[in-house]
Amino acid sequence: MPIVTSKEMFEKAYAGGYAIGAFNVNNMEIIQGITEAAKEVEAPLILQVSAGARKYANHTYLMKLIEAAAIETGLPICVHLDHGDSFELCKSCIDGGFTSVMIDGSHLPFAENIALTRQVVEYAHAHGVVVEGELGRLAGVEDAVNVSEEDSSYTRPEEVEEFVSRTGVDSLAIAIGTSHGAFKFKPGTKPQLRFDILEEVSRRLPGFPIVLHGSSSVPQEYVKIVNENGGALADAIGVPEEMLRHAAELSVCKINIDSDLRLVMTAAVRQHLNQHPEHFDPRQYLKPARESIKEMVKHKLVNVLGCAGKAF
Repeated sequence: MPIVTSKEMFEKAYAGGYAIGAFNVNNMEIIQGITEAAKEVEAPLILQVSAGARKYANHTYLMKLIEAAAIETGLPICVHLDHGDSFELCKSCIDGGFTSVMIDGSHLPFAENIALTRQVVEYAHAHGVVVEGELGRLAGVEDAVNVSEEDSSYTRPEEVEEFVSRTGVDSLAIAIGTSHGAFKFKPGTKPQLRFDILEEVSRRLPGFPIVLHGSSSVPQEYVKIVNENGGALADAIGVPEEMLRHAAELSVCKINIDSDLRLVMTAAVRQHLNQHPEHFDPRQYLKPARESIKEMVKHKLVNVLGCAGKAF
């Protein structure tokens, strides 16, 4: 199956009360682990690439790896730019074969965010590509995105209708309490998401696909493995999976997952090298890392996102 946009995926997800997993990719093993999991449970996929990943792995290499995954699995796969920060970056990805781009103007004043987002939408739609915009700012660190807790802000529901109508975006990322990175909530506190904001946004934008960034759950069993093998993630607390499942049952059609991929891969590599210090062949420690990613992604697709069996 050729690489597709997320338009039909989101229409089905909204109607069906589930979400599509948007997984960040950086190399071959991560792409293989994600797509092999999705193939086994027949789930549609969004593979997303950050500006940092493009610099690390090269745009052409990543596109060819994703194209290979689409051929091997036969799955509908959307290729998405995560957190594009300029028209030029979005244009480069569109011209390079991406089927979806995010333009993140959330750091700009409202009117400037609209103007930048509209510029990207006009170019993208002329090339058959869909666009995700953002209102509100998530705290945390992920690649080039670095927002302090003081500078973060919840999405203002009263702004969403004007933003969507004036920009023409196809989906909207909102801020309801998730955050980038593994350290999402302070130790000793009970994680909470502002479902009241999500519900009000959904009321104002009926049928419109909403996106959640910063939605890794940071499984504690993997945190423990990292810490037992030389890491230091004792205070890492993620988003409870039951909250993500509830969001998927509402208007959230795309849930971004990145930190969990990094965590399980790092845990597998650290554990393998600690148990087998004589190994120096990358295949020896990347194979269990790939398998760990596969098992985690299968769990997300089946038990959290609810999109297993929805590929065809």
